[in-house]
Amino acid sequence: MEKTIRVLSLEDLPYMKAMQTGIEDDYVTRIFERLVTTDQNRLFGLFLDDHLASVCGYSIFAKHYAMLGRIRSDIRYRGKDLATMLTSQVMDEAFKLPDIHWVGANTQEKNLPARRVLEKLGLSPQAVIYGATTKDVSQLESGSAGWNELGDVKRKKQWVHDLYVKTGAVFPYECYYPFPASPELFAEDELETWSFFENADATRVVIAKRDIKKYHYLHAIYPWEDLMDQPGLWETIASAHKKLCQEVQEDALIWMDFTKEQAQSLPENHQFDLPSPWMLYGTRRPKAEKGA
Repeated sequence: MEKTIRVLSLEDLPYMKAMQTGIEDDYVTRIFERLVTTDQNRLFGLFLDDHLASVCGYSIFAKHYAMLGRIRSDIRYRGKDLATMLTSQVMDEAFKLPDIHWVGANTQEKNLPARRVLEKLGLSPQAVIYGATTKDVSQLESGSAGWNELGDVKRKKQWVHDLYVKTGAVFPYECYYPFPASPELFAEDELETWSFFENADATRVVIAKRDIKKYHYLHAIYPWEDLMDQPGLWETIASAHKKLCQEVQEDALIWMDFTKEQAQSLPENHQFDLPSPWMLYGTRRPKAEKGA
């Protein structure tokens, strides 16, 4: 069979629909047009003769990060290492873009085959994260006063620098999309739209951002493990959530990215939906050889 890898276009939708992936109502098919016509996304296909056997793509965030995903294989062609071959080329294509300095992928911790593929490609584990959601955190509130909202963008910059840029810690840039921090993740115009709430003694902060991934989310970011030991934290999150619901006029969700330690610290009566954790894998742009 002749093997070809190329960027997919809108004309390739019939090939995508003809794939037998075993996935019912695959969202990749539903958003295919967006994936192949917008600058942020690229979708590649591996063809065997005239059949689309595997797909994989990347999405660009903050101009410098590329997240691999939408990996699909036709079950009739599995066992030929096609997904690994395609994903490797897609990663190479992402690094050909001059502004990209990091490429990564998310997979569930229990998905050992996918993890082996990513590790084979040279991606290393960066973090294990629970993408937890809820509509109500009232069971976690203690009746304490909420925290003070910061209006000074310089103070916001100081917080993200100390917590993330200086340490290189993983920052949940969007729901589903965490990245190892760099200054590029924290553009001033974005910081101005994010809400920062600081506790009374200025030793803790929670960041509240708005996101839409089919539903409206209040994306709350709290990087410490003392979730249940900070008076006013949950009242602050609840207040920001209520404000968002009023503005969008629907029941928005609260999204928080928990570490394993944070998830284990929640009381038994917590109201979060805790799915299986995801593992973030990634690698930075290979350094050019000296003299090149």
